[in-house]
Formats: sequence, structure tokens, C-alpha cells
Amino acid sequence: MENRLEMANGLVPQKIVSVHLQDSALKELKDQAANEPARTQPPSPEASVEGKPEPDIMEYVGKDDPKVPGAEPMQGKSGASGSEPAGECGDLCHLHLSSCHECLELEKITIESVKFASEENIPDLPYDPSGSSEGVADATCPEREGRRINIMGKAPNILVYVGCDSQETQDRFQQVQSVLADCVDTDSYTLYPLLEDSALRDPWSDNCVLLVVATRESVPEDLHQKFMAYLSQGGKVLALCSPFTLAGFQVTSKDPLQETVQNLVFSKADQSQVQLSVLSSGCVYEGPSERLSLGKLWGHLENEDKDKLIVQVPFGICGGEAVLCQAYLDLPPSSSIVQTQEDFNLLKSSNITRYEVLKELLTALGLSCDTKQAPALTPLHLLWATEEIRDPLMQWLGEHMGPEGIIKSSKLSLKFVPSYTSEVEITPTAIPVVTDMDVFSSDNFDLEIYRQNLQTRQLGKIILFAEVTSTTMNLLDGLMFEMPQEMGLIAIAGRQTQGKGRGRNVWLSPTGCALCTLLVSIPLGSPLGQRIPFVQHLMSLAVVEAVRSVPGYEDIDLRVKWPNDIYYSHLMKLGGVLVNSTLMGETFYILIGCGFNVTNSNPTICINDLITEYNKEHGAELKPLRADYLIARAVTRLEKLIDTFQDKGPDGVLPLYYKYWVHSAQQVRLGSAGGPKVWIVGLDDSGFLQVHQEDGEVVTVHPDGNSFDMLRNLLVPKQP
Repeated sequence: MENRLEMANGLVPQKIVSVHLQDSALKELKDQAANEPARTQPPSPEASVEGKPEPDIMEYVGKDDPKVPGAEPMQGKSGASGSEPAGECGDLCHLHLSSCHECLELEKITIESVKFASEENIPDLPYDPSGSSEGVADATCPEREGRRINIMGKAPNILVYVGCDSQETQDRFQQVQSVLADCVDTDSYTLYPLLEDSALRDPWSDNCVLLVVATRESVPEDLHQKFMAYLSQGGKVLALCSPFTLAGFQVTSKDPLQETVQNLVFSKADQSQVQLSVLSSGCVYEGPSERLSLGKLWGHLENEDKDKLIVQVPFGICGGEAVLCQAYLDLPPSSSIVQTQEDFNLLKSSNITRYEVLKELLTALGLSCDTKQAPALTPLHLLWATEEIRDPLMQWLGEHMGPEGIIKSSKLSLKFVPSYTSEVEITPTAIPVVTDMDVFSSDNFDLEIYRQNLQTRQLGKIILFAEVTSTTMNLLDGLMFEMPQEMGLIAIAGRQTQGKGRGRNVWLSPTGCALCTLLVSIPLGSPLGQRIPFVQHLMSLAVVEAVRSVPGYEDIDLRVKWPNDIYYSHLMKLGGVLVNSTLMGETFYILIGCGFNVTNSNPTICINDLITEYNKEHGAELKPLRADYLIARAVTRLEKLIDTFQDKGPDGVLPLYYKYWVHSAQQVRLGSAGGPKVWIVGLDDSGFLQVHQEDGEVVTVHPDGNSFDMLRNLLVPKQP
């Protein structure tokens, strides 16, 4: 039964054995019971509600030896070898027999418990619905200092109550599960749905560290009592846009607020405040203001009434606590409830803060929202985009590898092996490279999709792929100066643990982000070699073009921002470019690092979010895109842009760049909020930003000395 069966008083059986008692042994037990008071456990108040008697405490006979000397077989189910007539065992005997009514009832309950054991449920805790909502005797608290005891020692459960089983409630559970999984460590907690029938019938409370009430319907009275029983024993409840309330709070409907985007002022436990746009359910909380004590979380709308949408309510003397919320913090901005593009933009702009607030609520309820441990590094796989390049590649490797198949550089050591075993240690500076392409398989990178969409002469032909790596910027270090240029190196990863941005910035690299570093060599004397700052602009433009040049996707609002960012409209950063160049002789060897969000909606925004919103607004049916598909298209577009630039100079690419950039006629200030006003003109011949001052003078701003702040509309000095 995998430790899921619990007897009275929280005892966990270690093993179950059969024993046979002869008349003398049974008589001895009866005499012992008659000489001392029977230790019976009073029935739980909930037992009367459910119509199921609480069984007496069962003593364990034959603990050390399942064989009782002199035992004889019992005769069927008619009695205990004629000593005990059929009927009730009563208080005289702590061992219930097969003919006892309570034993039969216990057997029935046990079978039901085992039947639903896969839900990892535990027996209910006592609760007196007729008593005070606050007062429960200390003796009934199975915890100290507000922390619940996990009797079974299993991974604690987060249970999500969504109402009766239906497709709508299944979808609702998926929504809540998804956002909770983004906030807590799923290796530490297990998320289960708690359906209405199961919540009433099955034991579940002791292994539940958080009950999330996410139904939008009223909670039935008998189920409400169970939830209150759980709270009275130190349980934690998070109510998300639910009518569930307690401790004198009431839910009041305000129709003008229903499913509208509102500005919420949220007060943290440390009394600091954040503001964010939220989707209101249309309901607010009214109740005793003294419940909103110092140090408790709460949130109100920024309106005249300061309507309360979030309240934290302590309950009982055992550490029970509830957070009640009438903002749709569990729904993404791309939800079907969000109707307009303006509302989507507001909610997406607050998406990071939404997660910040959610984590604050969960932390207040005792859950750990610590940063998840970085995934383990994985080996590299050596892949090629065309078969004709395979033999020259292997020949080159054979000539340049050391005796143990190692190529070393200043940053890392690559060991080329036909296959990988888990015994080989992988570090950021020592990585095995698997050369047998037949063993390669990945959910995050489809080589055939990449091959079909890569249409280049040389860029991106040789691929080093890792499911997890520290940063792709380092992977090509030992190969970039030696490998023939026509082989076109590119490093691609499913995830990065130490992604790099400009300066000291860190680029978050979750699954679903397109991550790559591309090697490009540019002759110093060429038009682009004389204007190397343009390289980052061309890469940003190539990513935008990779999407907007696909038939049907021309109006997806993906744009470039000077000097090296990829944006959704003018609102949010969606990706970025990092360029490192080394001049050797007459050639620039350039590593172009690029990362942009494709399928990862959180914590900010991704390309597929834009596609979803476009479909909703225009009734279109554009399909979501893949990272491997877009990387191949971006590399292809980059090679064409480089060719155009080398042939025609800046004038060959700037019209397309201006078509997609976010700065047209934008007014900003130089230096500080009180600095002089300027208007952005465009890029100069070297790729630097030009601004038009009020006195008519045009000033050039260099990207290595300044950065453009989209949030404050400033050109500010870059910090050292």
C-alpha cells in the first residue's frame, strides 16, 4: 500500500500478518480488557456527518512473530472458535473480529482508501462545525509554530480545488498548475487536482501544504466545513477569484470591474509596495479592517474606493492562514478573457511583477519559491547541415585533435568521442563532444527542420548542440580561428545556465528560447569590415526578418531597437544580440551571440504570444513557430544582409532596418530627465545613433558609451 494506509492516532502499519487465536488466548484478552478501562477514541464529528463510525484503536498482536504457539485455524466467519458470538465486539476487546459490524465497516473504508491511494490522500482532521471558527483545542493541533507535520514523509502536495469534474475544470486546473509550477520548485512539491467528490470522500489533509481554491462557483457547505477543518489545524489556503471566504470577509460584486484591467497597489510583508496592471474578476472583499494587521499582505485598486482585491487572513490558534485574491494572477495575458490589444500590452508589461506578487503570496503561506537549482550540463553533439561537408570536417578534426581526441583553447577543452557515458564529468571548461550523429535526439532541436530552412553558402553549416550549457559564447573558442571559413560554425543550446548580455548583464535562458552563437568572418578592408558596429544591427534585423518574411506573418509586431535588441512593438524586450570581435591579420573573426524568446511566455513575452494575439484579433490561424526553424531562417537572412551590405554599403540595408525599428521621430532627453530634448534621426554611416537637438545640431551617440533607456526615454551615460 506504499505507506498510504493510516490507522487511528496516526499510526502507520509496517506489515500486516494473519493470526489465529485459540479459546484460551481470546479469553486472556477479554480478561485483560475487563480489568482496565478500554482505550477507545471518540468518534470524529465528521464521522456523524458522513454516517461512518470511527473504529476503535486496534492493537497490534504478534508484532515480532506472526506465529502464535498453539494457534488453531478459525472456523469460517461465524465466531472466534465458538468463544465469541456473532455481533459487536464492544469495548471488551481491542481486537476486532471478522464478524464485528465495525470491523466490516473498517474493512470497507480500508478498501476505499486503497482504491484511491494513487491520489496520495491522508485521513481527515477533526473539525467541529458547531464550535467557534477560531477555537480548536491545542490537543487537536498536529503541529507546532504553524507548521504542519507530514506523517507519511512523502513529497508534500499542493491541491487545487476546481469543482466538479468537467472539461472546464480540467482546463482551469491546467491554468493554475502551470503558473504554480513556474513559482515553486516542482521537485519539492507535487500538484494534484482536488475534485469535489474526492474532496468529500477521500482523506487528503495531512500531506497537503497548500489548498488552492480556484473554483468560480460557490463552495458547497459540507465541503466548506472540510476546508475550514483543514484551516483550523494549521492548513494554508489560497483562494483565486473564488467566492470562498472566512473570518467575517464578504465577496461583493462590482460589475464595472468585471474582467477589466485595473491598476493594483500591492503591499508586501515588509510594507514596501509595488504597482501592476491586473485583470479584475469583478469582485472585491469587504470585511473587518483589523484583520489587515501589520506585516500581512494586501492589495487594493488604485481607485477612489481603494477596493480590496487581496487580503491575508490568519485563522485559529494552530497557524492556519488564508490569502484571498480577486485578481486573475493565475491567468496569462494571452488568456481568452483578455479582449483588446491594449489590455494585453498592459498585462504583459506587468507580467514579471505578477510573478513577483504570486511568489510573495506563496511564500507568506509557507511555500519555498527559491530559485530552482540550475540543470546539469550536458555533452555537445557534433552535427552537420549537409552530408557533403561531413568528410572534410572529420578529416580536419583528425588533423587538429590531440592524441586523446582533445582540442584545447584558452577557455575550454573539447574532447571528441563517438559516444557519451554518464561517468564522464562535464564542466564549463571541459566538455565531451559526441561525433556519432546517429545517436542524436532532442526535443528542443530538430536537425531536419534546421536543415530544410538553412539556405546559406557557408554560415551555420557545422553545429555544436547542447541541451544544457553554461553559455554558447564560449563553445566555439577553440575552433573559430582554425576551422575553414566555409564550414560555418554555430553553437546552439536548449538552455543556458550563465547566459551573457551587454556589459555585466545576464541573459535568462529558459527552455523555449532560441539560443545560438554564430561565427562570421569579415575581411577588414570590406565595406562591413570598415563598419563593424553594423554587425549587431544586421543580426537583430535578421531575427525580425526571420519571422516577418514568412508568408502570413508579415504583420507580427516584431521590431529592432538600437543598438542590439529585439522588441515587441515599442513595449517589451523579446531578445538581444551580443557581438565579440577579434582582428587577426586582415580578418575580423566575429562571434555573434543571439537569444530570443520563441515559446517561453514567461516571465516576459515570446514570439508565439504575438502570434496568438494576432490570431485572436484578426481571426487568423497562424501556427506557432519553433526555435530551430527560426534560428535557421535568421542565419539565412543574416548571410543575405551581409552580402547586400558588402555590395551596396549601409544604404542597401538601412531602408529595411528603418522599416522595423522602434525609434522613428522619437523624442528623448540627453543625459538625464532634465537634459535637453532631442529627436532621433537615424544611424550614421558607421552604425551609430544620430539625434537632432533643439538648436538644429545633429549629435552622434556611440553604443559603447551610451545606452538607450526605452522606459524613461533617455539617452544616459553607460555605467562603468
